[in-house]
Amino acid sequence: MNHTDPEERWLGAIVHGAFFLLLGSSFVRFLSRDQGGVRTGWVAALFAVFCLLYVLGHFLAPPPRPGLAPTARHLGWLGAVTAVWVVLLVLAPSATWCVMPLLFAGLHALPPRIAVPSAAVLTALVVLSEIRVADGPLNPNMIVAPPAVAAVATAVLVHLQRQGARQRVLIEDLVRTRHELAVTERRAGVLAERQRLATEIHDTLAQGLSSQRMLLQATERVWDADPDAARGHVRAAAEITSHSLAEARRFVHDLAPADLAERSLEEALEVLAARDSGPGLTVEFRLDGEPGPLPERVAGALLRIAQGALANVREHAAATRAAVTLTWLDDQVSLDVADNGRGFAMHVADNGRGFTVGEASSGERGHGLPAMRIRAGQCGGTLGVESVPGEGTVVSVAVPLRAVEEAAL
Repeated sequence: MNHTDPEERWLGAIVHGAFFLLLGSSFVRFLSRDQGGVRTGWVAALFAVFCLLYVLGHFLAPPPRPGLAPTARHLGWLGAVTAVWVVLLVLAPSATWCVMPLLFAGLHALPPRIAVPSAAVLTALVVLSEIRVADGPLNPNMIVAPPAVAAVATAVLVHLQRQGARQRVLIEDLVRTRHELAVTERRAGVLAERQRLATEIHDTLAQGLSSQRMLLQATERVWDADPDAARGHVRAAAEITSHSLAEARRFVHDLAPADLAERSLEEALEVLAARDSGPGLTVEFRLDGEPGPLPERVAGALLRIAQGALANVREHAAATRAAVTLTWLDDQVSLDVADNGRGFAMHVADNGRGFTVGEASSGERGHGLPAMRIRAGQCGGTLGVESVPGEGTVVSVAVPLRAVEEAAL
């Protein structure tokens, strides 16, 4: 046995030790009881050949790894050493019990359909040898003991062999399952990253481009009738372009909101409200409570939610006023974006993505609301939408301070 498993090395040492012990005792018994005539030299030579073959087989023809078929070299060695033992058994019955290590080697390497008949033949030779050298009345143990011992050894080894095969199958299944799980986790990570990037792009570049388009369309409408208003729209579009460029650079750098680079969340929301105010829409920022520190991830999510909600106000609500309110309570921080626009009919729905409320009954669904829900969930908060046709809309997100502390860890 030439395996690296410590248990296999330990078992191999015991088998080899038993072989040399039995071989030595058999040779001593032969010298003390069975020797005689010219065959003594031949028998001693056979003992030496038998021992040499066994040792060489350990190095030149090791048994196969569990679960693998035996090599031709190992089968040749097993046949040669067995043939030498049979000849030795005929000349010196003292070598009878040297068969036990061979029995183990054969059962270990051969498939059960070959190993069991081979064990039966070797056991029969042992019984015949015992009967041959028996003195006096026949001892029943000479006939019963070898088959009984061989049967127990065969049953145990075959059972261990089959159990090892089942364990190998289970290990292969476990390895395959772990590989499939790793692939699934990588795929889920890729999908999550794609969703995150889609949300970032929607909340930055897409919203900026949408605002620019609306301003340029307004410019085109009043270009001839009101040049001053047209120039104001162009200036506003240029400012949005500058801000979008800063967002794009920040997006490439670390995906953090550019407004939070040198400002607190309260200051960034105030700047956002001023920037989104313009002809036809006034946005007001309100702060309730005493603000505290927020992890960048939570502050970024709240700012992005406010940007997404105000983008919806500009594009869909036809509102004239909107209010962004940041409220600090003892156990949570909340953000509300309310407008006095046209509103829409609400219904409860599960669209298979985990969003259970707050979409227009008309069935028109954009990316804004799902993106806001995802952001709220990522920082441990919840997002709610309240709207009535003709009475405006309120988008609210609440983040427990416990979740804020966990995000900071």
